[in-house]
Amino acid sequence: MTSIFRLEAGTDRLATLTFDLPDKKVNVFTRAALAELEQLVGELAGRKDIGCLILLSGKRGAFIAGADVEEIGRVEDPEEAEAGSRLGHRLFSAWEALPFPTVAAIRGTCLGGGTELSLACTWRVASDGPATRIGLPEVRLGIIPGWGGCTRLPRRIGIAAALDLILTGRNVAGRKALKLGLVDALLPEARFLDMVRDFAREKIGTKRGAREKGGLKEMLLERNPIGRKVMFDQARKKTLEESRGHYPAPLRAIEVVRVGIEDGMRAGFDAEARAVGELATSRISKNLVHVFGLTEAAKREEGLPGGSPRRVQATAVLGAGVMGGGIAQLIAAEADLPVRMKDVRPEALAAGMATASGLFDRQVKRRRMDAPTARRKMALLHPTLDFTGFASCDLVVEAILEKLDVKQSVFAELAAQVPDTAVLASNTSSLSIEKIGARTPHPERVVGMHFFNPVHKMPLVEVIAPEGAAPWAVNTVFDFTRKLGKTPVLVKDAPGFLVNRLLMFYSSEGLWLLDEGYRIEDLDRAMTEWGMPVGPMVLTDEVGIDVATKVAHILHEAFGDRLVLPDWLDRVPDSGRLGTKNGKGFYRYEGRERKGPDPAVYSLLGLTPKVNDPDPGRIADRMVLPMVNEAARCLEEGIVRTAGELDLAMIFGTGFPPFRGGLCRQADQDGLGSIVATLERLAKSVAPRFAPSEALRRTAEAGGFYARFGQVKART
Repeated sequence: MTSIFRLEAGTDRLATLTFDLPDKKVNVFTRAALAELEQLVGELAGRKDIGCLILLSGKRGAFIAGADVEEIGRVEDPEEAEAGSRLGHRLFSAWEALPFPTVAAIRGTCLGGGTELSLACTWRVASDGPATRIGLPEVRLGIIPGWGGCTRLPRRIGIAAALDLILTGRNVAGRKALKLGLVDALLPEARFLDMVRDFAREKIGTKRGAREKGGLKEMLLERNPIGRKVMFDQARKKTLEESRGHYPAPLRAIEVVRVGIEDGMRAGFDAEARAVGELATSRISKNLVHVFGLTEAAKREEGLPGGSPRRVQATAVLGAGVMGGGIAQLIAAEADLPVRMKDVRPEALAAGMATASGLFDRQVKRRRMDAPTARRKMALLHPTLDFTGFASCDLVVEAILEKLDVKQSVFAELAAQVPDTAVLASNTSSLSIEKIGARTPHPERVVGMHFFNPVHKMPLVEVIAPEGAAPWAVNTVFDFTRKLGKTPVLVKDAPGFLVNRLLMFYSSEGLWLLDEGYRIEDLDRAMTEWGMPVGPMVLTDEVGIDVATKVAHILHEAFGDRLVLPDWLDRVPDSGRLGTKNGKGFYRYEGRERKGPDPAVYSLLGLTPKVNDPDPGRIADRMVLPMVNEAARCLEEGIVRTAGELDLAMIFGTGFPPFRGGLCRQADQDGLGSIVATLERLAKSVAPRFAPSEALRRTAEAGGFYARFGQVKART
């Protein structure tokens, strides 16, 4: 049996313990790893020849990524989950009690249990390399740091700073970790191991003193019972506002931190264990672990079989609007490649460059990039009114007006300016990729690359493969999307593709509810309370009422009576109401700030709000179940390969609530038989458009979405 840990002790009383999990790219705490470490700690406690022990990782670019998430997902018994937490407490406390100082040498990713073990070390040092990230992301899995993180971290960096890390699940770079006091030294990546050894030699025979007292703020708040109460109350209030009560783990973490601070470490460990036992076996945690699994699986997905991606060294963007400027900035920022940004109007180019500059400024302000790097990357953007330089492009992304004839003309003209090997990608949200490339020489290299707005925030890109597309072209876009830090999902060329198709069934039902006398704010409140990031009316304002209306008509033409639209729909954009872009929509705006529903909308549409005390559950059924119905059709038609990819696309593309696990998983958990029955009732009581599809019935008979569509089917 191959060992997971390798201990080496030198004659200078300096020892190293290297964690190197076999057959894994990163170190995670499996059951076997924990058992071996526990045995080693017992042996180390009796060693007299060690003056200082360095904990190292045998993995390049990663320290310890935490516990094995698959094992967390498999735990169904609360007592087993609680026992796992207590095992970590016992093991890490034994590590902390070793008779010699220990140094955690953090190089690369250090998350969850890795961070908790480092907190049990006497000292922590980190590499200044860009790969170093330290954090406690457990709340993103619906649990809390359960191996001492909630108890040790506040004692090390202070309560406020600890709560910020624990409640957000975010990680920090080495420099920030040093500033927080999370690490004791930041060492150069180039000589990291040598300097770690020098650091450790100086610690032989020393003990760590107590943490230095903080400043005035800490004295007034953290070391004062009244101040602490105010701080914890404010943390609860802020957490409830942000989570709307859908995520119990952050609230539980606040209480556990409080217990650990006020009642002592032993009480803190006990509170951690009890919380992990309850949270890890909850439906919410299982759903969040499921989403984590989907995210990890997406990193391994490939595009079409039969063609390798080609290298992209020079790029261009056609159209310098908000989307074009955002895409150009993203390429420069993430891929570090030169980008030609072309438009026919100088003022559009100026606006596109301003958009890109503003995004770089924001990254600098948030310390995600230093100013010299931002200036260098900004210089990669080259605005142009003609096709100069396009002859060297490997990839061109089009982001112009959503008119088919215009796009066809532009692509035909573009093809004459670039090599035959260049991939031509369209950012269209609704038009057929095959039709866009119909007049383009070598149309097999025309691919869809659908970004979501705002480009810098939304993690999804739909990679659309039209009939006859060259696998190498599709896979070049698929691969390049990953280089931009986005998640690609391969989608078939069909009306609305995947996300907009499903979302239109959600949004259009909001319009019908409005038509029936529901109030704008009631519809939005019901859906945000259900878990959506925004309600249907706010969403329409943010997308742009003109854009949403145009897409609605395109999809109505494609789907007919399945997607019926109210007769008054065009009156909204025709009246000059475009949403947030011009400050007039279903809501009133002062600048970009949304104030409240605009009562004038009702008179404009000839509607009267008359539904009092609306049933939020009925509203949610009316709006969500049509998406479930259409999801079955999408999967049966091969629009997307698996239920998991559909769920990930909806979470990353629309903000579908992660705590529900995704549209298909939510439906499976609720029971497709029950959903079919509800749709049948709605078809009789509301409108025939709710009739359950044969695809949904077949999926219900097969045992659910994941039972029927859980495996990847090769697309040819």
